[in-house]
Amino acid sequence: MTRFTQVFAAVLGVVLGLVPAALPEPPFASRVVVEGLAGPWEILLGPDRQLWVTERIAGRVTRVDPASGARTTVGSVPSRAVGTQDGLLGMALDLPYVYVAYTYSPRGLLKVVRYNYESGRLTAPVDVITGLPATTDHVSGRLAIGPDGKLYLTVGDGGANQFEHFCDRNLAQELPSSPRDFSRYRGKILRIEPDGSVPADNPVLHGVRSHVYSYGHRNAQGIVFGPAGQLYASEQGPKSDDELNLIRPGGNYGWPRVAGYRDDKAYVYANWSAAENCRDLTFSDYRIPASVPRLEESSFRDPALVPPLRTFFTVPDQHDFEAECGHSCWPTIAPSSIDFYGSAAIPGWQGSLLIPSLKDGAVYRVAGAETQTVWRTVNRYRDLAIGEDGRTFYVATDAGGRTKDLAGEPTEELANPGAILEFTAG
Repeated sequence: MTRFTQVFAAVLGVVLGLVPAALPEPPFASRVVVEGLAGPWEILLGPDRQLWVTERIAGRVTRVDPASGARTTVGSVPSRAVGTQDGLLGMALDLPYVYVAYTYSPRGLLKVVRYNYESGRLTAPVDVITGLPATTDHVSGRLAIGPDGKLYLTVGDGGANQFEHFCDRNLAQELPSSPRDFSRYRGKILRIEPDGSVPADNPVLHGVRSHVYSYGHRNAQGIVFGPAGQLYASEQGPKSDDELNLIRPGGNYGWPRVAGYRDDKAYVYANWSAAENCRDLTFSDYRIPASVPRLEESSFRDPALVPPLRTFFTVPDQHDFEAECGHSCWPTIAPSSIDFYGSAAIPGWQGSLLIPSLKDGAVYRVAGAETQTVWRTVNRYRDLAIGEDGRTFYVATDAGGRTKDLAGEPTEELANPGAILEFTAG
C-alpha cells in the first residue's frame, strides 16, 4: 500500500466515523509469505521458529517456513466444516504436545484433542474434552495455555436468537447445574485441566464448580495473556459494541442482556426465542415484532457484571444501521483474535494489544486511551503472530468473505485470500 492510500484510507475512516485517525508508524514493509491455505485460522510462532497454522476448512495443521514460505502438513484432524465458523479452529503448543480445538459430528459438537509431535508428525491423539456445544455460527474456539498450565477455551453462543437460529434460546447467561452440564457452556470462557477435568480452584457459580471461568460472552474469538498473567479477550458484538475485555474469574460479561457498556445506546435485547409465535416470524436485524419481548440494558443489574475495557464502537440510538451496505457499514470491526505486544523494539508500542479485524482488513493497536489502525489491506484478517525480533508480524487472512476496500466500500474481492502476510517495521 502506498503512503497516499494509507492516508486516504485513514482520513476516509475518520469522515465516516468508523475508525480512529492513525497511520502505521514506523513505516512497515510488507510481503506475502504463502498463499493458497484453506482458511488459516490460528497462527503461532513455534519454538522451532516455524509458523504453526490451523487450516479451518481442510482440517490440516501446517508448519510454514517464514523465510521461504515452504509448508509441510504435520497432521490432519477429523473435523467438520460445513459453515463459515466451524471446522479446525484453535491451537496451543506445549511441545511435544499440540492441543487443537475442532467441531465434529453431524449434531455439531466441539472438542479439544491433544497430539504428540514427533518425527515431524502429529501422533497419538487423546481426547481432552468432548461434547461441547457448537453450531455453524458463533463457535468461537480460541484455545490458549495459561501461565498456570491450564487450558483456556472460548465457546460462543452458537448464534442463538439471530438469523437461522433466531428461535433458539440464548444460554450465555445460564450457568451449568452440574460439572457435566455442557449444554450451558454456550457463551462462556472455559478453564480446563490438561487432562480435561475441572480445576479445583475454578469459580463456584450458583453453587456449581465447573469448567466455566467467565460467562455472558457472544463470540469471543480472541484470548491472550499479559505479562502479569492477566487474561484479555476480544469479542464480536451484534451491530455495534465489539468488546475488549479483561477477564475475571466468575465475571459476567453481560451478553445477551448487555452489548458493550450498560448504557442503553443502540442496543436492546429482543428475545425472539421467547415469542409464542416465533416459528411464524421472519427474523430482522432492524425491526422487532410486537410479540417479541424486549429488555433495555439498564434493567440488567447483576453485581457480577464486568464492563469492557473498550468498545468498537458504541453509537447513539439514532444511528442508521440500515444503510445500503448493510452489515459492512455497522460500527463494528469484527475482531477475530488478539495478541499482546511486550517488546521494546518499536518505540511506543510496548504493552499494546493487537486486534485483527475481519471487516476492516486492518489491525487495531490499543494502548491505554490510544487506538491506532495499522497494516490495512483488502483482506479479512483472522489471526496474527509476533516475530522474535519484535519488528516482524505475521497475519493470516480468510480464504473468502466480505471486507472493505480502500475506499471503505464492501467487497468480496480479497487481495490475498488464504494467505500469511508479513509486516516488518523499518
